[in-house]
Amino acid sequence: MNTPAPLTPVAVLCGSDSAERAVSLVSGRAIANALQEEGFRVEFFDLPGKELPAALDPVKQVAFPAFHGGWGENGGVQAELEARGFAYAGCGPAASRLCMDKVETKRVLAAAGWPVLPHIIFTGDQPSSASAIAEKLGAAVILKPVAEGSSVGLHRAGNRKELVEALKNIGPGHWMAERWVRGREVSVGVLAGRALGVVEIRPKDGASYDFEHKYTAGMTDYLFPAPLDAALTEKIQTIAAGAFAACGCRDFARVDFMLPPEGGAVILEINTMPGCTPTSLLPKSASCYGYTFGKLVRAMVGPAQERFTPAAVTP
Repeated sequence: MNTPAPLTPVAVLCGSDSAERAVSLVSGRAIANALQEEGFRVEFFDLPGKELPAALDPVKQVAFPAFHGGWGENGGVQAELEARGFAYAGCGPAASRLCMDKVETKRVLAAAGWPVLPHIIFTGDQPSSASAIAEKLGAAVILKPVAEGSSVGLHRAGNRKELVEALKNIGPGHWMAERWVRGREVSVGVLAGRALGVVEIRPKDGASYDFEHKYTAGMTDYLFPAPLDAALTEKIQTIAAGAFAACGCRDFARVDFMLPPEGGAVILEINTMPGCTPTSLLPKSASCYGYTFGKLVRAMVGPAQERFTPAAVTP
């Protein structure tokens, strides 16, 4: 009988200094605990900033980045891990950088034939006028930072007056205005290129699924699997897997959608480093296919274990 290959120790990296630092720490600790329960030797690193710990050793361990936002999600840490010879879990630098930029992601997805919403881009110091936005998109829009995650900085405007006020309150940087689709919101995990279960997200007050609704207990209901007919479920999963491939993702990601009242599905964004606590969307999606949280985390780090080739690394 073949003896299973020994499990390579895992360094879980989280924290850093983005707006989502606190959420990253929760994900990182949950991943570390789950891996330990699955039999891995784990080192947990809470990074204070944008620098890898000197103690990391690519000959002895694989890395599991568990950041949200900023340097840890935009391809920065991925590029540094590759430069130091690490095998690591998750998407590579190019896909991470692409998917952190909502506008560029939409360009790539549209070119590949996948459905996205129309938008306008502008900067916070020179915002588009409410008239210009309303003329193209209608007065009901969502304003988002182009390169932030977890709905950080999201503004909703249901009419022209609210749009004028929202434009006064946005911060600096690059922004995107997108038509506000008042439909159902769903999310699909993708693991090794395979779309998992569809999760429906229902904020209890009928508002958009913003940062507060994501991270405040009791503000949102989740239905998984989502109560959709089989044909629509399959369509959403096909789009999710296709979007994952079009953006060059690997290992795992999460694809978020809106389902307009008139039918169909449009992609909102791709998250290459989704929240990873037992109550996050990716574990909910995976649970539809029989994954416990521990089994999911083991599957997420599995490809990095396979890529680990210490003999090829120069210490």
